Amino acid sequence: MLAANFRLVARSCRTLADVRCLPGGYITSRSTASYIQGQSPEPRIREYFYYVDHQGQLFLDDTKVKNFVTCFKDKQFLVFFFSRLRINQSGRYEEDFPFLSLCGRERNFLRCDDRPVVFTHLLQNPAGDQELLSYCGGAEKLSVPFQPEALYMHPVSGRVYHPGLERSGGVGLVRSSLAIELSSSFVYPPESGQSGQPTHFLWKGQKHRLTNELAGCFPAVEEGGGQQGELG
Repeated sequence: MLAANFRLVARSCRTLADVRCLPGGYITSRSTASYIQGQSPEPRIREYFYYVDHQGQLFLDDTKVKNFVTCFKDKQFLVFFFSRLRINQSGRYEEDFPFLSLCGRERNFLRCDDRPVVFTHLLQNPAGDQELLSYCGGAEKLSVPFQPEALYMHPVSGRVYHPGLERSGGVGLVRSSLAIELSSSFVYPPESGQSGQPTHFLWKGQKHRLTNELAGCFPAVEEGGGQQGELG
């Protein structure tokens, strides 16, 4: 089952090969596209433009001040939006807004600070022992099974990632506050200390060897290149 999941992730990462990436592994930074919120490029079609930050907060893209006060917080809307999210292959705004959430005759284009899926909470699964990683404000309605061996720490940015849904790119960012909580469970080689890449993750009394399969979802890292970013 785990091997099958990673094959799906690898296929999603290949699909994202044409999406604009920055050296630290981030998908996109800022938009230069020209648009008007609610524009109608053809009869009975409306287009809206959104942005998700590295904390998993969703905003209208043209919101000038982006913070907790101005982000969308309605759970029903967030579940509706992100459950329909997929890679933008519409032929419109694909470079500046790499993701798209369709709602009837509405096209909701999305760009992101890093990844469109940001895992924010680790939840207990009422249906079993395996925990759930919840993303983008949807609680258990937006979640994937937690796979401790699949966590990946990017060697340049220090941010932590976990497999996500195939249709939205196959990989999600772990929010900084959650990544910090998990960081104490990473195990590093004795010779490198915490300056190197972790090799294992301690979880529920078990030592999981990290697969680092998600490394293939990021541009190749040049030794000594790039800038160190915040954890998560």
